[in-house]
Amino acid sequence: MRLRHRILTAALAALLFHVGVHAQEVQAHGLAFERWVRDTFFDGYKPASYTQRWDIPADANKDHGGIPVNPKAVKFGTPVDLGDALRQYEINEPFLLVLGFWEQDGDDKRFVSIVAPRIAPEKWKELWGDVTYADLLKLDDLIKDPARPIEEIRKLALKAKASPPFTTAVIQVNPKIDARQRRLQCSIRFADVFKHLAPDATPRPPDGAVLWGVPFPGPIASKARAFPAKR
Repeated sequence: MRLRHRILTAALAALLFHVGVHAQEVQAHGLAFERWVRDTFFDGYKPASYTQRWDIPADANKDHGGIPVNPKAVKFGTPVDLGDALRQYEINEPFLLVLGFWEQDGDDKRFVSIVAPRIAPEKWKELWGDVTYADLLKLDDLIKDPARPIEEIRKLALKAKASPPFTTAVIQVNPKIDARQRRLQCSIRFADVFKHLAPDATPRPPDGAVLWGVPFPGPIASKARAFPAKR
C-alpha cells in the first residue's frame, strides 16, 4: 500500500509538471483529481474527447456498477458546477458523481472529503422540480439572442431564474452572459449534495478524502486563484 501511495503521488507530481504554469495555478487540482480517479479505479481510462458526455463511460467501469462516472474537484462549501443545463437535463440513465472537495492551504489545495453517490435517473429528474426541457430551451434561446443587448438579456435571464418554474428546482440554472460567452450552465448547492444525493455522507469525515477505501495522495501544489480588481 505504501509503495502504491508513493507511485500515485509521483504520478500526480508528474502530471502537475506537464499541465503548464497557468493550469497548475488554476485548474491542475481538478485535472489531477480526475486523473487519480481514472488511474486508480478505472484502469487508467483516457477520455477520447473532453467534450464527451461522460468522463468515464459505462463500458470503462468494470468494478463499480458498470454505469458512467463523472469525477469533479470542488472547493469545499461551494456549489458543484454541473456544466451545460440542457445536457444535464437530458440524462436518463444511472451514473456515479464522484466529488472531491478541497480547501486552500497556503499554496496547496488539500482534499478533505470525497463522496461518490449513485444517482438514479428518477432522482435526477426530481431535482429539476417543475422545470421542463422546453423551459430550458426558451431560456437558452433568450441568452443566445443576438438581437438583444447583453444587459437586457442578463436582466431578463436573472428574472427568469428567480421565478417559477426554476425556483421549484434543487438544481440551479446559471446564465453566463458577457462579451465573451452566452451559455446556460447549472449547478447544485453544496448543502443539497448532502441533503439529496449523499444523505448518509459526512461533509468533513474524520478519515479525510477517501474513495472506495483508498485515500487521496495529495495535497496538490496549486495557488489560490487571483481575480482582477474591479474598476
